[in-house]
Amino acid sequence: MAETIAARVARIIAGGTHALIDKAENLAPDAMMAQSIREIAQVIDEVRFDMGKAEAAKHLVMSQIARLNAEHEKLADQALLAIRENRDDLACAAIARQSDIEDYLPVLHKSLDEQSARAGEFERYILALQAKRRELEQMLSDYQTAQDAAASSPANGTRQMRAEDAGNAFARVLARQPGGAGLNTEISQDAVKLRELADMQRANRIAERLAALKLGESPK
Repeated sequence: MAETIAARVARIIAGGTHALIDKAENLAPDAMMAQSIREIAQVIDEVRFDMGKAEAAKHLVMSQIARLNAEHEKLADQALLAIRENRDDLACAAIARQSDIEDYLPVLHKSLDEQSARAGEFERYILALQAKRRELEQMLSDYQTAQDAAASSPANGTRQMRAEDAGNAFARVLARQPGGAGLNTEISQDAVKLRELADMQRANRIAERLAALKLGESPK
């Protein structure tokens, strides 16, 4: 059975470090990451296409609702005119049509809500995929930089040593990604700074909630 867009997005976003390592066993790390980036770009295009269809359906339903509301108002005026002219038969016809419209509108509003929800879901998929693509692009850039540095090292005298250095470079890159802890005992200075920033943000949130409680306000 073909994989759905939702399943593909979930697989891509949930794909962690161990999945990357498994793929890298039979594929060069840079080629593997480039392949993943291409897949994300393809899925983004597919999601955008589906979001476009949802938006088109939403606008169509909105147009139908607007048209029926306008017709309902026009029929109200026509029914009053028919009554003033002692044409109850025409007034009843206008009222009957109004009744039909009133039966249509709840269904159309439900359809509008569904299409809006679908469009919003697709938009969230795109944002998540774009974030994942940026993450992989940064990983690829870091890996290529580390590989270039390893290749220029005097210690790289043999093919085996170059391969080992490339593998070590990939391990260092993965160690900086979510889920990559333990792959390399060396923690980069960037990772330390990011952790310090996260701790600072958490401390600020705690301080803000404490201040709000002291003022008798509900914490945000």
